Amino acid sequence: MTDIRLSRLPAADATDTELLTRVSALVNDVYADAEAGLWQDGTARTSTDEVAGLTAAGQIAVARLGTEVVGCVRVQSLDDDTAEFGMLAADPAHRRRGIGRDLVAFAERTARDGGHRVMQLEVLTPRTWEHPSKVFLADWYGRLGYRRTDVSPVEKWYPDLAPLLATSCDLVIYRKPL
Repeated sequence: MTDIRLSRLPAADATDTELLTRVSALVNDVYADAEAGLWQDGTARTSTDEVAGLTAAGQIAVARLGTEVVGCVRVQSLDDDTAEFGMLAADPAHRRRGIGRDLVAFAERTARDGGHRVMQLEVLTPRTWEHPSKVFLADWYGRLGYRRTDVSPVEKWYPDLAPLLATSCDLVIYRKPL
């Protein structure tokens, strides 16, 4: 088996339409399953244009198996102390290989190397019912050392996204000291 390689995409890749399309399709496919029932039909998690902008800003990292992109994560600085990761996606065809765990570890190293002392993530969660993927993620992030620090209605932080939801949702914030 070929080893999984992790790397941040260089800004120059922001014009590689084939790569950006693969990354955005991976995120959309994974989130369509992981957030089924949360969004109105046809709502996409991201676009090729958004991934291009995030790549140009140095915020996208990918996991590759050979030349194939099998995972990705966004890492950004929120302030001098705190970084955040999101858009974490591992190709379902390659699950159970530790790709997600490795991408989180990569994001944490990137944040530490940038002088950050805390890593944060947000999980969209239905307000009035339990979503199996969100229950799994809460447990998984807990095993990785993340602790829930805040719960707010989505409308508070992302008022433009709220009308796209199919059900009322909260944004659950998790943090971990690095």
